[in-house]
Amino acid sequence: MFQINGKDSLSSQVIKYISYKINAVSKHKVHSPFVFDLIVDVFEDDNSYYAFPAVELIRKKLLLTKRTLTVEDMGAGSRVFKSNERKIKDIVKHSAQKPKYSQLLFKLVNYYQSKTILELGTSLGLTTAYLAKARKKAKIHTLEGSPEICKAAKNTFKSLLVKNVQLVQGNFNDTLPEALSQIVVLDFAFFDGNHEKKPTLDYFNQCLEKANEHSVFVFDDIHWSDEMTEAWEEIKNHPKVTLTVDIFQFGIVFFRTGIEKQHFVLRY
Repeated sequence: MFQINGKDSLSSQVIKYISYKINAVSKHKVHSPFVFDLIVDVFEDDNSYYAFPAVELIRKKLLLTKRTLTVEDMGAGSRVFKSNERKIKDIVKHSAQKPKYSQLLFKLVNYYQSKTILELGTSLGLTTAYLAKARKKAKIHTLEGSPEICKAAKNTFKSLLVKNVQLVQGNFNDTLPEALSQIVVLDFAFFDGNHEKKPTLDYFNQCLEKANEHSVFVFDDIHWSDEMTEAWEEIKNHPKVTLTVDIFQFGIVFFRTGIEKQHFVLRY
């Protein structure tokens, strides 16, 4: 189901979504073996993995939690919230990644067996937990700007017995360079913390220095605003990027060598 989560007006978002629906193709029109396998083995994987029920149980509990947090927005802000005082249940409802997409991240990490994972934007830790449980031997570095959100995320990790996560609180401009200094090769990165063009491109370029041909980068809300769409187009055209997949909510980036540069808009 289409949901309006972005900064653009309702009409602008609807137009973008209609364009996506018109241009998105199924596996039957994909001639890339790499992308065909991605669709069959990941997108069409309907297994309910062991981690899914546990994380979703915590989501249900958080959706009933009326406790209020003071949230420090360090990015583009929110269309939904008019105040920094927000109930946990409302943060989950309006800001947390939907199960469908959190579980896709789980499947991507599981499929590509990513060892070192970076997440920009921890929120309440639900998506982080999916990343961590996808491969328990992986090391997850997750960055969050808001102190009270960090405390709530730590409670999520404790409830789910997640122990392979390093949570760092602070402005990404300060914490990202430090996190990257601890990483030799960045296998997987999820960008979900600042929905503005310049910061998105800055973070992409910093992370690119730690990527190799097997790395996977995922960008959230690539059509959230005209700025984000512009950022997505620049990322697609970067010389080190060889293949991208647009599923409207996410933009998925690959750096595989030996394949023709291609961009796909896929149904999901």
